[in-house]
Amino acid sequence: MSELPFWKIKTLEEMDQVEWESLCDGCGLCCLNKLEDWDTGDVVFTSVRCRLMDGDSCRCTDYENRQATVPECIQLTPAAVDEITWLPPTCGYRLIREGHDLYWWHPLVSGDPETVHQAGISARGHETVSEANVPVEDFETYVVDWPWKVGEEA
Repeated sequence: MSELPFWKIKTLEEMDQVEWESLCDGCGLCCLNKLEDWDTGDVVFTSVRCRLMDGDSCRCTDYENRQATVPECIQLTPAAVDEITWLPPTCGYRLIREGHDLYWWHPLVSGDPETVHQAGISARGHETVSEANVPVEDFETYVVDWPWKVGEEA
Protein backbone atom coordinates (compact mmCIF):
# COMPACT_ATOMS: atom_id res chain seq x y z
CA MET A 1 0.00 0.00 0.00
CA SER A 2 1.51 3.31 -1.05
CA GLU A 3 1.53 6.29 1.25
CA LEU A 4 -0.69 9.20 0.27
CA PRO A 5 1.03 12.53 -0.42
CA PHE A 6 1.05 15.00 2.46
CA TRP A 7 -1.47 17.37 0.87
CA LYS A 8 -4.08 14.62 0.86
CA ILE A 9 -3.71 13.78 4.55
CA LYS A 10 -2.71 17.03 6.25
CA THR A 11 -4.58 20.26 6.74
CA LEU A 12 -2.83 23.51 5.90
CA GLU A 13 -2.29 24.04 9.63
CA GLU A 14 -0.58 20.64 10.00
CA MET A 15 1.98 21.19 7.25
CA ASP A 16 5.59 21.95 8.08
CA GLN A 17 7.37 24.86 6.42
CA VAL A 18 8.83 22.78 3.58
CA GLU A 19 5.44 21.23 2.78
CA TRP A 20 3.75 24.64 3.00
CA GLU A 21 6.21 26.30 0.64
CA SER A 22 5.94 23.41 -1.85
CA LEU A 23 2.20 24.04 -2.24
CA CYS A 24 3.05 27.18 -4.19
CA ASP A 25 2.87 26.21 -7.86
CA GLY A 26 5.01 29.15 -9.00
CA CYS A 27 2.31 30.74 -11.16
CA GLY A 28 3.21 34.29 -10.11
CA LEU A 29 -0.41 35.45 -9.97
CA CYS A 30 -0.13 36.43 -6.31
CA CYS A 31 2.64 38.82 -7.31
CA LEU A 32 0.46 40.81 -9.68
CA ASN A 33 -0.85 44.04 -8.19
CA LYS A 34 -4.53 44.08 -7.38
CA LEU A 35 -6.94 46.97 -6.97
CA GLU A 36 -9.82 46.88 -4.52
CA ASP A 37 -12.96 48.95 -4.77
CA TRP A 38 -13.32 50.52 -1.32
CA ASP A 39 -17.11 50.65 -1.59
CA THR A 40 -17.82 47.11 -2.82
CA GLY A 41 -14.68 45.20 -1.83
CA ASP A 42 -14.40 43.87 -5.39
CA VAL A 43 -10.84 43.03 -6.38
CA VAL A 44 -9.38 43.20 -9.88
CA PHE A 45 -6.00 42.04 -11.09
CA THR A 46 -3.61 44.22 -13.03
CA SER A 47 -0.79 43.16 -15.32
CA VAL A 48 1.56 45.20 -13.12
CA ARG A 49 3.85 42.80 -11.30
CA CYS A 50 5.73 43.32 -8.05
CA ARG A 51 9.12 44.89 -8.57
CA LEU A 52 10.72 41.69 -7.23
CA MET A 53 8.91 39.33 -9.60
CA ASP A 54 10.92 38.04 -12.53
CA GLY A 55 8.56 38.27 -15.50
CA ASP A 56 10.09 35.24 -17.21
CA SER A 57 10.38 32.76 -14.36
CA CYS A 58 7.37 34.08 -12.37
CA ARG A 59 9.52 33.80 -9.25
CA CYS A 60 10.54 36.32 -6.63
CA THR A 61 14.07 37.56 -7.16
CA ASP A 62 14.62 38.00 -3.40
CA TYR A 63 12.11 35.69 -1.73
CA GLU A 64 13.91 35.43 1.62
CA ASN A 65 14.03 39.23 2.06
CA ARG A 66 10.87 40.16 0.15
CA GLN A 67 8.98 41.64 3.08
CA ALA A 68 11.87 43.90 4.01
CA THR A 69 12.01 45.20 0.43
CA VAL A 70 8.25 45.14 -0.23
CA PRO A 71 6.49 45.65 3.13
CA GLU A 72 3.06 45.22 1.51
CA CYS A 73 3.99 41.71 0.31
CA ILE A 74 1.35 39.32 1.59
CA GLN A 75 2.59 36.64 3.98
CA LEU A 76 0.39 33.70 3.11
CA THR A 77 -0.72 31.73 6.18
CA PRO A 78 -3.52 29.21 6.72
CA ALA A 79 -5.65 32.00 8.20
CA ALA A 80 -4.86 34.30 5.27
CA VAL A 81 -6.00 31.61 2.80
CA ASP A 82 -9.45 31.89 4.39
CA GLU A 83 -9.47 35.68 4.19
CA ILE A 84 -7.91 36.43 0.79
CA THR A 85 -10.71 36.39 -1.76
CA TRP A 86 -8.46 37.00 -4.75
CA LEU A 87 -6.49 33.75 -4.63
CA PRO A 88 -6.80 32.29 -8.13
CA PRO A 89 -9.12 29.30 -8.48
CA THR A 90 -6.10 27.14 -9.36
CA CYS A 91 -4.07 28.11 -6.27
CA GLY A 92 -2.80 25.03 -4.42
CA TYR A 93 -3.47 26.61 -1.03
CA ARG A 94 -7.03 27.42 -2.00
CA LEU A 95 -7.63 23.99 -3.54
CA ILE A 96 -6.43 22.14 -0.45
CA ARG A 97 -8.39 24.43 1.88
CA GLU A 98 -11.55 23.74 -0.15
CA GLY A 99 -11.00 19.96 -0.08
CA HIS A 100 -9.87 19.55 -3.69
CA ASP A 101 -6.81 17.79 -5.07
CA LEU A 102 -3.98 19.50 -6.92
CA TYR A 103 -4.12 19.62 -10.71
CA TRP A 104 -1.92 17.42 -12.91
CA TRP A 105 0.32 20.37 -13.78
CA HIS A 106 1.14 21.27 -10.16
CA PRO A 107 4.87 20.62 -9.59
CA LEU A 108 4.09 18.33 -6.63
CA VAL A 109 2.04 16.11 -8.94
CA SER A 110 4.01 16.41 -12.18
CA GLY A 111 7.46 16.54 -10.60
CA ASP A 112 8.34 19.41 -12.93
CA PRO A 113 8.14 23.13 -12.04
CA GLU A 114 7.65 23.96 -15.73
CA THR A 115 4.28 22.23 -16.14
CA VAL A 116 2.42 25.13 -14.48
CA HIS A 117 3.72 27.32 -17.31
CA GLN A 118 3.21 24.72 -20.04
CA ALA A 119 -0.42 24.36 -18.96
CA GLY A 120 -0.96 28.12 -19.27
CA ILE A 121 -1.74 28.59 -15.58
CA SER A 122 0.93 31.16 -14.80
CA ALA A 123 1.64 34.78 -15.60
CA ARG A 124 4.31 33.63 -18.05
CA GLY A 125 3.27 34.36 -21.60
CA HIS A 126 1.12 37.30 -20.55
CA GLU A 127 2.42 40.79 -21.03
CA THR A 128 3.26 42.15 -17.59
CA VAL A 129 5.19 45.21 -16.52
CA SER A 130 7.17 45.89 -13.36
CA GLU A 131 5.60 48.26 -10.86
CA ALA A 132 8.94 50.08 -10.90
CA ASN A 133 7.95 51.32 -14.37
CA VAL A 134 4.32 52.30 -13.71
CA PRO A 135 3.11 55.09 -11.44
CA VAL A 136 0.57 53.72 -8.97
CA GLU A 137 -2.04 56.21 -10.20
CA ASP A 138 -1.83 54.52 -13.63
CA PHE A 139 -2.47 50.96 -12.37
CA GLU A 140 -6.15 51.20 -13.39
CA THR A 141 -5.12 51.28 -17.05
CA TYR A 142 -3.54 47.83 -16.58
CA VAL A 143 -6.61 45.96 -15.27
CA VAL A 144 -6.87 42.42 -16.72
CA ASP A 145 -9.23 39.51 -16.21
CA TRP A 146 -7.04 36.61 -17.38
CA PRO A 147 -5.82 35.67 -13.86
CA TRP A 148 -9.41 34.69 -12.99
CA LYS A 149 -9.62 32.56 -16.12
CA VAL A 150 -6.42 30.51 -15.88
CA GLY A 151 -7.11 26.83 -15.57
CA GLU A 152 -10.61 26.92 -17.00
CA GLU A 153 -9.56 24.04 -19.22
CA ALA A 154 -7.19 22.43 -16.68
